Amino acid sequence: MIDRLLGFLTGAAPPKVSESDGLELAVAALLIEAGRMDDRLDAAERQTIEQLLQRRFALAPDAVRELVAAAEQKVTQSAQYYPFIREINTRLSGEERAGIVEMLWRVAYADGVLDPHEDALLRQIAGLIHVPDRDRGLARQRALAEIANERADPSKE
Repeated sequence: MIDRLLGFLTGAAPPKVSESDGLELAVAALLIEAGRMDDRLDAAERQTIEQLLQRRFALAPDAVRELVAAAEQKVTQSAQYYPFIREINTRLSGEERAGIVEMLWRVAYADGVLDPHEDALLRQIAGLIHVPDRDRGLARQRALAEIANERADPSKE
């Protein structure tokens, strides 16, 4: 793993994510896309993405960084969400897909401002992964409540 990371950092080889990591890559790519919707992926959004992925998939910090790098590469190479959407739809239950939407809300609000493009993307992705409007709204409320709790008690981050 260290060799792959060093290769990535030196430009010798792109990070490799195995086929079994398809769900993780799909989720990471959508989170990256949500972070980039306001034309920048700032440090707060990147940190939120890494924390969410580490928590959701129980990954080590090095594996998270590798996954994020691979997802960024996939997002820049593809103009379509379909491969990511398909992976999520085939592998996750409705409740788990609503959890993904909650993760997306966390990224959208990471910089403290919900950009209209982020809001539109969240609505689009929620529809594509078959999360009803009501569940999307509840996911937003949960994400905002969790953000408020973390800001009130920074030790929970």
